[in-house]
Amino acid sequence: MAKAMMKMPEDFLMKVSKLASKTDEIIPRVLESGAEVVENKVRTNLSAVVGVNTKFESRSTGELEKALGISQARQDKDGNWNIKVGFDEPRSDGESNAKIANILEYGRHSQAPKPFLKPAKAQSRKNCIETMKAKLESEVENI
Repeated sequence: MAKAMMKMPEDFLMKVSKLASKTDEIIPRVLESGAEVVENKVRTNLSAVVGVNTKFESRSTGELEKALGISQARQDKDGNWNIKVGFDEPRSDGESNAKIANILEYGRHSQAPKPFLKPAKAQSRKNCIETMKAKLESEVENI
């Protein structure tokens, strides 16, 4: 699965730690709000590059765009919360969505790269952080 990683600011983590018993309920909702921002940007960038500037007529089926989604927020063995924006598997033609996304992002010998993940990460970073901060503030107010 293709993925992008973002680290949360320290002041944000400090606020989260003060919430004690409610963190297991609040953190997934905060992460989901940020992931939605990133998913929208990835979807926009992906739509802009699929089938554009190709040597031959595009054979795009739209399956890659449909497979884009957000995983559930989960806590790992170290206690860190993670959420992933990526592609669901498998495709109907037997190929891997991660493989297709990788070829689009980095290209191959007969295909120029058309980056959509890395630019989406950079372009959505500030908005994602702001959205997560706003969601956390509203969740704290509701406690």
